Amino acid sequence: MPLYEGIGAITDKLVVVIDIGAAYTKLGFSGEFSPRCIIRSEVKCKDTGRVRNIRDYENAQDLYDLLVDFVHMLYFKYALLSPKDRPVVIIESLLCPTIFRETLAKVLFCHYEVSMMLVLPSHLVCLAPLAVDTALVLDVGYTEAIAIPVCHGLPVIHAWQALPIASQAVHGNLKTLLTACNTGINSISEWTIEDIKVRCCFVTTQKRAQEFSKATPEITTCLEVKYPLEGSRTLTIPGKVRETVYEIFFEEDNDHQCMSTMILDAILKVNVDLRIKLSENIVIMGGTAMTPGFKNRLKDELYKQLKSDRYSKLKITKFKFHSPPSKDNYTAWLGGAIYGCTELLSMKGLSRENYLKENRLPDWANMKDNLRTL
Repeated sequence: MPLYEGIGAITDKLVVVIDIGAAYTKLGFSGEFSPRCIIRSEVKCKDTGRVRNIRDYENAQDLYDLLVDFVHMLYFKYALLSPKDRPVVIIESLLCPTIFRETLAKVLFCHYEVSMMLVLPSHLVCLAPLAVDTALVLDVGYTEAIAIPVCHGLPVIHAWQALPIASQAVHGNLKTLLTACNTGINSISEWTIEDIKVRCCFVTTQKRAQEFSKATPEITTCLEVKYPLEGSRTLTIPGKVRETVYEIFFEEDNDHQCMSTMILDAILKVNVDLRIKLSENIVIMGGTAMTPGFKNRLKDELYKQLKSDRYSKLKITKFKFHSPPSKDNYTAWLGGAIYGCTELLSMKGLSRENYLKENRLPDWANMKDNLRTL
């Protein structure tokens, strides 16, 4: 039995790290440099038989049932570990709905009987792989883009900025542009649209975007692409669509807001002595941020905004982006894996006994928890 005992000693030390995103979920163990798997945040409904996203719930009970099946799949299909009496680290957004985090805690503690859970904000833990404590974090995910400054290890909540310009908005824009030159687009699934976006589209330069907006007749576009569908069907992706589908990130809306103004508005809401440091420590994460040309274009747009009267008082001369030791889509997960190896898990984690006693999860938005920390 020595071999069996050795394996048991190793697996007992593993801490499960889960980052549940709106579109994809990252799962792995503490101390590792990348997730074991990245899967879609969806599960097959037992009642209807159709696949549903876990965030497309109707009520609290419906969400509970979806999470029970989803967590079961995570542990027994991918992690291959029993969740009972095992600690878990959950990475979540600071703006995560209360009903989701409370229901997830109920599922983990009451249904699967995990021993301890540590909930970490994604905008904070993504700085752990970089070993910095002050930065402006921009999370460009599936449903929205969120910018939150982190100063000396504390997220500045009152300075947060959010806009519904992320992967979902790009999908809608891509579908609209393709409808003008193709037929039968409405029958294409959301994941096919995403595959087209990833394989065929990119963020163009600021100069070419200005030429497209002026409808310059002599401008040449990139080559069109034939995307294969089922059978012998193909879908034509024009070159202009490939280049301009991401322009919704940089076009100001009716409130004069876009992705570049989000960052600058967040910097404006912090103390003057921290603004230059934040502009030189920008961390971008999220799967959408991996789009070719995105970061270069965003930096050009930031410099362009500095020339306007709106941000003339910032006194910022340069912007610097960090390059984390990971892909942008799992930077927050990597930070959670690092935190799971530290004593923070035993110091700040919520045990099952304490959860069953209070029947609630501590939340920064609750004054009871804020008074306790003071």
